[in-house]
Amino acid sequence: MTNEWAEFKAYTEQPIYTAERRTDTTYLGRFTFDMITEFTGFGRVLTTIARGYLFHDKDGVVLDDPYERIKIARNALCAWCSVPDKKQNSKPSVDFRELSADFPELVDPNGKGWYYRHIKNVIRFVKANPDKVSKSAYKKCADFSSGFTAQWKKKVRQLQVPIFALNTKGAWTLRFDDIIADALEAGVLRMEDYPLPETVISQLETTDTNGVPKEIIAELIRFYLANKQDDTEWVVLPVANLDAYFGNNNLSKKWLAKIPTSIICRENKHGICRYKFG
Repeated sequence: MTNEWAEFKAYTEQPIYTAERRTDTTYLGRFTFDMITEFTGFGRVLTTIARGYLFHDKDGVVLDDPYERIKIARNALCAWCSVPDKKQNSKPSVDFRELSADFPELVDPNGKGWYYRHIKNVIRFVKANPDKVSKSAYKKCADFSSGFTAQWKKKVRQLQVPIFALNTKGAWTLRFDDIIADALEAGVLRMEDYPLPETVISQLETTDTNGVPKEIIAELIRFYLANKQDDTEWVVLPVANLDAYFGNNNLSKKWLAKIPTSIICRENKHGICRYKFG
């Protein structure tokens, strides 16, 4: 999770649709079924994408003055979110096929954006390989496959609601304008993993973690130290995205509640889950 450039590439390059066993969710990429069906964790996903196009070229080289590339980043978000619309009469538009020349990695000439293609590929893989996925995965795909396109179109329209709109439809508060602002504040993408200090490694080795795998706690600490700001001891905990990184929902469903507070202390405030180490 601390290598944000690798995370950006996971959201913009072609995923690998495979599974070696029923518990293997490689075919989902950096997503979980909860993210797909409940639309959670997209704040970090879209902000990471925006940061990539604001601050970097295609090879990851840091560029000057991201404010000159705000339109490029916004167009990249539109391309990534694009949904085919044959009639081309949606207001606001959800089909951004005209951006395929500028962002061929994010949208094709038929208006199929990266996320749209990814979900359709996940559905195809699950239906074609029932022996390689869990029963719950097969059922979840069957449940949301028929209504996915309509639901995603709705979300893409909500993403384009102007900041100062007096009335909005729907409860999803994510908007392209807010995402761009968050991306500008967050800055360049970290391009390497964050090494844990030896003192932290020693502390973790001698601590009773209450059955939670120590490599999971180590990753949480690594993410905390890499993202902690000087003016606060708290860091926002992107639970949905960490679940996706670990490839299952064990963190949110089992492990977080069991981690001793002597290691990691969590707090839910103003609808945000945050945590601190030590």
